[in-house]
Amino acid sequence: MDRYAVIGHPIGHSKSPLIHTWFAQATEQALTYTAIEAPLDGFAATVDAFRAAGGRGVNVTLPFKIEACAYADEVSERARLAGAANALAFDGTRCRAENFDGVGLARDITVNLGHPVAGRRVLMLGAGGAARGALQPLLQAAPTLLLVANRSTDKAAALVASFHAQGWGHGVLRAAGLDELVDAGRFDIVVNATSASLADQALPLPPQIFGPDTLAYDMVYGQGLTPFLRQAQQAGAGRLADGIGMLVEQAAEAFAWWRGVRPDTAAVIQRLATPLT
Repeated sequence: MDRYAVIGHPIGHSKSPLIHTWFAQATEQALTYTAIEAPLDGFAATVDAFRAAGGRGVNVTLPFKIEACAYADEVSERARLAGAANALAFDGTRCRAENFDGVGLARDITVNLGHPVAGRRVLMLGAGGAARGALQPLLQAAPTLLLVANRSTDKAAALVASFHAQGWGHGVLRAAGLDELVDAGRFDIVVNATSASLADQALPLPPQIFGPDTLAYDMVYGQGLTPFLRQAQQAGAGRLADGIGMLVEQAAEAFAWWRGVRPDTAAVIQRLATPLT
């Protein structure tokens, strides 16, 4: 059977083996999918060993997504813009890199949650790797504004400038500091791409960025009502969502890239979803 894996450090928490096993069963694909913990200084060697043993492809999670781009022979535009890859495919001696994180986010918002991005005002909180990976797919969905807000305004501005320099987001993609949001008005979608929820910390957000039609989306999943989602709820946000749909949708994109068939995601999302209470 064809072999696939997810590589990270640590990796014990990963739901990818379960998700891809369900996908394989549903699509009748003959494959195995395992989790591999690589040493912090041993990503390339771990991938080499997996390929030598007949591996066909891997998902890549923290902290190796940047290294995955450098490892590959061919890097997609999405992965290049993100500066990171979350999926590798092996074809003989060649290795191709892709980034499906932002695609998974955009699809979860627009398809699963039925919340349009086109013509809407979108706020992205954070300017790190998670935010960078999401920007291109969100821009392709045609918002009227995609504002990247970060504690460090300079970091947000540098991220936006890097996209502008590559021809993306002129007139739509902008940067701000978190302290500037008090005058930014209300947003249709607010995405938390920071690590604050993992640390059980709240962000200094003005309540007026949320409204009854706002979707508050936390990329963190499996934590129930995170501090960010609790803030949004208390400020009157109309809808709350965590990142489990994004996780499953990006996995489905990788599965389709490798196998040529896209699995249905609704049942898997339902099986993994945690009540937001």
